Amino acid sequence: MRKVRTMKNKLTELRKEIDKIDSSIIRLLNERGRASSTIGEIKTAKKQPAYAPDRESQVYRRLSGKNRGPLRDGSIKAIYGEIMSACLSLERPLTVAYLGPELTFTHQVSLKKFGSSVDYMPCNSIREVFCEVEKGSADYGVVPVENSIEGAVNHTMDMFVESEIFICSEVYFRVRHSLLGRARSKKSVTQVYSKPEVFGQCRLWLEKNMPLVRLRESSSTAKAAEIVSKNKRSACIASELAAKRYGLKVLARSIEDSSNNVTRFLVIGTKASAPSGSDKTSVVFSVKDRPGVLHDMLSSFKKRGINLTKIESRPSKLQAWKYYFYVDMEGHGESQKVKAALSELHKKCTFLRVLGSYPKG
Repeated sequence: MRKVRTMKNKLTELRKEIDKIDSSIIRLLNERGRASSTIGEIKTAKKQPAYAPDRESQVYRRLSGKNRGPLRDGSIKAIYGEIMSACLSLERPLTVAYLGPELTFTHQVSLKKFGSSVDYMPCNSIREVFCEVEKGSADYGVVPVENSIEGAVNHTMDMFVESEIFICSEVYFRVRHSLLGRARSKKSVTQVYSKPEVFGQCRLWLEKNMPLVRLRESSSTAKAAEIVSKNKRSACIASELAAKRYGLKVLARSIEDSSNNVTRFLVIGTKASAPSGSDKTSVVFSVKDRPGVLHDMLSSFKKRGINLTKIESRPSKLQAWKYYFYVDMEGHGESQKVKAALSELHKKCTFLRVLGSYPKG
């Protein structure tokens, strides 16, 4: 009995201690909020954007370096993501456009990046996201650019040739697909809805587990969930968030063919990002076709020791047999060696555009 009483007293003491800590946290959070409001006034006077990807990256790295546990770095980042979102809204209200509708993976990435204290604008297409940012209806946009299984998202890449928008940041998102529906089990399902890209990411699982089921394309995974919510004989491949929204059962979890199913998303805006200390630069260029031309282009980077993390080609929509090359490299465009390499590359190209320098994801 004495032991139970002692434990109860200890529990009461610990809860009182947590209450004191919570009071200190609230006080400090509001101090941070007041400092953020003042920063917002200064940025407004200088006509600087409220969101600073370079500063965000530096804050996360600093917090990770100071974290001694028991909270994991991922937990600290999630907590501070919402703190920075709330403080950002005190500096200036922000609107973020994304490839919608709600509950898509792009929506989840947008929430992960910007938190719950900003306004969100769902768009029907990648082009619409770019347009809303270009005309100022949205401060930033979030679009997918490549998947580790299915490769590049061509619509996004093509838009960078047409648009003057910059890449401000990147986010890597581990994608988990689930089979959702109102059926008792997957055996009674006759058709499955989802996006074509998602079918590609789950191709082997579908061939093995549902070889006779008809695959029906939808504009988004969220739209697929909405359709299936009205039909007991159908299922969809979407996120478990969609299951909660539309009252669907999870018929099978993690059905993607690869455990390393990661999609890279880009945050786009009208202004370039300042150096953060750990950056990437993306460019797109075209050249006159001749033997060895791509080798000559890339030699500008090799002789300066610049690591290229991606090279992708896309055919021009304006001229047959003409290609654009997309290159990602380590380093910020303001660094001397990247600046020198781009200057040399420019002299060899028929077209060159720096898409942006931004913190590594």
